[in-house]
Amino acid sequence: MSATTLRVRFAPSPTGHLHIGGARTALFNWLLARRLGGHFVLRLEDTDAERSTVENEREILRDLAALGLDWDEGPDKGGACGPYRQTERADLYRQVLQRLIVSGHAYRCTCSAERVEALREEALAEKRDPKYDGHCRDLGLGPDCGPHVVRFKMPLDGEIVIEDMVKGTVAIQNEQLDDFVLARSNGDPTYNFVVVVDDHLMGISHVIRGDDHLGNTPKQVHIYRALGAEPPRFGHVPLILGPDGKRLSKRHGATSVGSYLEAGYLPEGLVNYLVRLGWAHGDQEIFSVEELVQCFSIEGIGLAAGRWDASKLDWVNQQWIARLPAEELARRVEPFLRARGLTPDPTRLTAAVATVQPRSTTLVEAAEKASFYFVSDEELEYDEKALQKHLKPARLPLLAEAVVLLQALEPWTHEALEQAITAFLEARGQGLGALAQPLRVAVCGQGQGPGIFETLAALGRTATLARVRRAMALASNPCT
Repeated sequence: MSATTLRVRFAPSPTGHLHIGGARTALFNWLLARRLGGHFVLRLEDTDAERSTVENEREILRDLAALGLDWDEGPDKGGACGPYRQTERADLYRQVLQRLIVSGHAYRCTCSAERVEALREEALAEKRDPKYDGHCRDLGLGPDCGPHVVRFKMPLDGEIVIEDMVKGTVAIQNEQLDDFVLARSNGDPTYNFVVVVDDHLMGISHVIRGDDHLGNTPKQVHIYRALGAEPPRFGHVPLILGPDGKRLSKRHGATSVGSYLEAGYLPEGLVNYLVRLGWAHGDQEIFSVEELVQCFSIEGIGLAAGRWDASKLDWVNQQWIARLPAEELARRVEPFLRARGLTPDPTRLTAAVATVQPRSTTLVEAAEKASFYFVSDEELEYDEKALQKHLKPARLPLLAEAVVLLQALEPWTHEALEQAITAFLEARGQGLGALAQPLRVAVCGQGQGPGIFETLAALGRTATLARVRRAMALASNPCT
């Protein structure tokens, strides 16, 4: 595999979101290109005019970029092999189609749709694979033959052998293949035709894609040979399945990259999880992009389909959240706090987010857990059960003494808070729980949260004292 000539591509259709399966295909291609110093080409298969939209195109490019999968050539960058949208390549398709007709590798077919359907139904009734019967194959019909499609003239005997980079040797008998349509009666070219033209003219050397395309590969190889071109090397990757063993779809939950990013999954977590769905490097689970570029290989792709496991994704994402520097995590959590209607105080944002970092699976969860820091002291909502359980009248005198201690404490740091409160409780023969839980409810509004000392340090003296006094007042006058 030569690094100087390696060219791979990802060719999504902008008829919808960037699917998780498509993202993994893009990732495998991108890693191979970056590992071997090749080129990663982005091409848009946008010939479905009814369903392709500019919005979908923008979203696909945005989500690929968010995952860090940059491309060397593409619709927004240009390149020597453009254009990179199929709708802009119609003249190229017409030229190649005419070339195949003139060379005798393709022919015009005037059989009606009704006749073709009747052939299909007859074959199915006789338990045969439905195939066109070649009625127009040798008629030599010209362009003035009336409404027609253009079919590829498939060899009638022999076999085609594909040395698949993932599956190994795949042999198909030519007699099993159909004289498939290259261009419809309205002139629109079909997928199997345009993908060959595009990959050939763009110099694509290796095609890595889902194994649902394996059935298309013999047809495409025959087109390459009819053009006198060397086919690329193919590698067909097992699909991603849902937990029930069926192809991953919306019934299994979110399937688009954008949905997971919006739900607060890190690009690093998604990339790490996706690459492990069907690829392995020993027993290692957590990979940085830099590590993946160093060790990725086609040989590491397995033959078994990957099973989507939401809990495993959560675990991987949690590992990456824990790895981020607190300042970087705070930067990423901030938009999710603002989405909750909060305006984070920049002076306490990093310290506040750091307190929830070890307990957060997603950025959404981190924002939810850190929200209490950024509501106004007067608007903090208290869990009624936690208030009644931990701020009973008998606890208030100890809490009042603690307020005096906290008011005078210098400096206001995690270490100073821990030392002062520990000594305060020891002097009174009390354990930490006697004060920690009432303080937590007072400042967080609930009975669960980060460690009390780090919470108070991040919240600050002014907010801490204001919230404790308000909580004490509520506990003393529960009806107000």
